[in-house]
Amino acid sequence: MVGAPLLVLTLLTTLLGIMYLAYVVDPEGNLHDFPIALVNQDVGETLGAPGQQQRVDFGSQVADGIARAVPSDEIDLRVLGINEAEQQMQSGKVYGAIIIPSDFSKRLGILGVGSVIPADIERPIITLQTNPRTGAFTTSIVNRIGAKVFPQVNEQVGKQLTEQIQAQLRPPPGGGSATELTGATLLTLRSPLQLVVDEFRPLPSGTGEGLTAFFYALLLLLAGVIGSMTIHTMVDAALGFVPTEYGPWFVHYPPTPISRFTTLFVKWGVMVLVANIVSGIYMLIAHLLGMPIENPLALFLYGAFAILAVGITGLSILAAIGSAGLLVNLILFIILGLPSSGGTVPIEATPKYFGWLATFEPMHQVFLGIRSIFYFNADFDSGLGRAVWMTGLGLAVGLVLGATISRYYDHKGLLRGSTAHA
Repeated sequence: MVGAPLLVLTLLTTLLGIMYLAYVVDPEGNLHDFPIALVNQDVGETLGAPGQQQRVDFGSQVADGIARAVPSDEIDLRVLGINEAEQQMQSGKVYGAIIIPSDFSKRLGILGVGSVIPADIERPIITLQTNPRTGAFTTSIVNRIGAKVFPQVNEQVGKQLTEQIQAQLRPPPGGGSATELTGATLLTLRSPLQLVVDEFRPLPSGTGEGLTAFFYALLLLLAGVIGSMTIHTMVDAALGFVPTEYGPWFVHYPPTPISRFTTLFVKWGVMVLVANIVSGIYMLIAHLLGMPIENPLALFLYGAFAILAVGITGLSILAAIGSAGLLVNLILFIILGLPSSGGTVPIEATPKYFGWLATFEPMHQVFLGIRSIFYFNADFDSGLGRAVWMTGLGLAVGLVLGATISRYYDHKGLLRGSTAHA
């Protein structure tokens, strides 16, 4: 009597501890396949006096230096054109971009000349673009990567530039005096680059720095899970299959002569109504709280769809295995779902088995859909397409599972019954 709940709770809490602590304990240590775009727009420059001119392409050298400085086992560095990089930023496929501008070689050449000839100069810049619509934690990781990589590249470029200028200032073979660089000039040459951090499509107010999508998705999952448990219990009580108890009041109605499949069908019908009502309620609350909703129809339809898919699958699991389905639903939709959702810590900063879970866990699919609707104009390429497809697949699995198992039980004559009490 004591051993069973003790064993179940021990296993359940162990799973909770493993999933939730492994999820957040060391995101940077778990970093893998983190997508960042590298865009080299530099067109090069011709430097030197007439007759001694040479074509230089400092942008390519810097791009190669960045590729070497970035750990390939952690970062998925994608060398892209500016248009493709912007498209991937707009769809959330990359979390940031390192951009070398078109006048990079020109500015670096002017900096070198200006160190020995009086002139107005500007330090060449490298832009680090973050993608805040992919989440606050993602932005933080992009900034840390930039802070780690940029000093190495800056030092390497500075070393090469200093050597080039000093070589130009050596006395000619026939004699003459060398020009000495001042300390201020050397300091500038050794750190010639400037890192500019910029946000790509900043989030509007009322988005919780990119967290509203995660919590809205969580609400939809909870509505489906809690809804299925509530509907399962209350409909069974009304049909006389389980007792109804509120405080000291207790009643057990006579069991209704109804098949398992019909009972499940009734529960599904209630879930359809609940899904639409709750989706509307969530939208109303979000509107009253000042959350920007640019695609209300898409949000309502997908919200109801997600609740319905989770709820129907949850009801089917309960119909298949009874009370044990409560634990199965809790593990499937919540315990495994939250840390593999990618809603707070990106999947690429969690242990790799979370990425495997994210391929089928409902929470991740719902999060992708809601994030797309909230932040990426409901673009199918930004996750909504996958979310709709996977949610539909989950709904189909729930319907087939519930119909097959309940009809099988009915066919075997495994009717539900109980002794009436009042």
